Amino acid sequence: MDKLVVLMYVVKCKFGEKVEKNLDLNERSLHLLKMLVERYIQDGQPVGSRALSKNTAIKLSPATIRNVMADLEDLGLIHSPHTSAGRVPTVSGYRFFIDSLLKVKPLELKEVSQLQTEFNEAENTSDVVNRASKVLSEVTKMAGVVTLPRREVLCLRHIEFLPLSNTRVLVIFVTNEQEVHNRIIHTSKKFTEAELIQAANYLNSVYSGRSLASVRESVFNELQQHQQQVNQGMIDAVNMAQMAFKQPPEEDYVLSGETNLMGFNELSDMGQLKNLFDAFSQKQGVIHLLDQCLVADGVQIFIGEESGYQAFDQCSLVTSSYSINDETVGVLGVIGPTRMAYEKVIPFVDVTAKLLGSALNPK
Repeated sequence: MDKLVVLMYVVKCKFGEKVEKNLDLNERSLHLLKMLVERYIQDGQPVGSRALSKNTAIKLSPATIRNVMADLEDLGLIHSPHTSAGRVPTVSGYRFFIDSLLKVKPLELKEVSQLQTEFNEAENTSDVVNRASKVLSEVTKMAGVVTLPRREVLCLRHIEFLPLSNTRVLVIFVTNEQEVHNRIIHTSKKFTEAELIQAANYLNSVYSGRSLASVRESVFNELQQHQQQVNQGMIDAVNMAQMAFKQPPEEDYVLSGETNLMGFNELSDMGQLKNLFDAFSQKQGVIHLLDQCLVADGVQIFIGEESGYQAFDQCSLVTSSYSINDETVGVLGVIGPTRMAYEKVIPFVDVTAKLLGSALNPK
């Protein structure tokens, strides 16, 4: 008789809530479940007992396999779609497979080297992020998504103010020694070119090399605490810095290869595709989902309804955060059907996140 294996696994429910479950499975059941999930991922067709019995590694009769499959169905790990005699994994089945049975294959050095070349050829942050999204999509044949680095961790290198018409001022500031940003602000009075140069010189001397978050906090405190001790020129400079570095709107993301999803049968329903593409265009739900991954270590996986968004009920999202100077600044990932080759996608996402962070670190 097979040895009884008692396993506990963690199920991610909507919006990251976790629930622990215990399953009593023997080695035979574990082996059959693993083979069924792998077969379904490979073929995309419900897997029957006869198909599994043909595998020489099992050596069980179709009748015995049917009994085991019935037990797995009772546990909610597999189910029968429509009137098919075969079975497919449920979300719980995929989760159990990933957490307890999956063997991830590390990328080969040649594959890592090819990825590294992609990032080495990028010219700036925008180019790096776009390349990462495109690579994720092209290699997996699914959708690749990368959130833009959070501005709070960008370091100010240099700032200039240029006078425009009336009280409009063009702010040009350089971050991380490579990114140039432009912003138009409306000041309370009209400044001469000399006054703007003086304000920029003051800010560069005091705040260069500090993060934008630190600059925002510092200029606010400086106004609050030292208004009686600084001259009007410094006050004007700090006021303009406040306007230039005000809290930015919610970060966006770059998405590539979303049309790849139309090639998967399980995602081909027009109504479902519309909901999925609406979610991509509205962005808020996707960003909320990706933001959950900012505080987590390693690769995170949302399967089907675990995401909490109906549009993603037939999809899986495999993500990993990336860092600049050891500080987490964004998330990248692959969006595809729940029937994806997780053993290949997981290490690919993990390595791409590390290479992206390395490419974005100030040289």
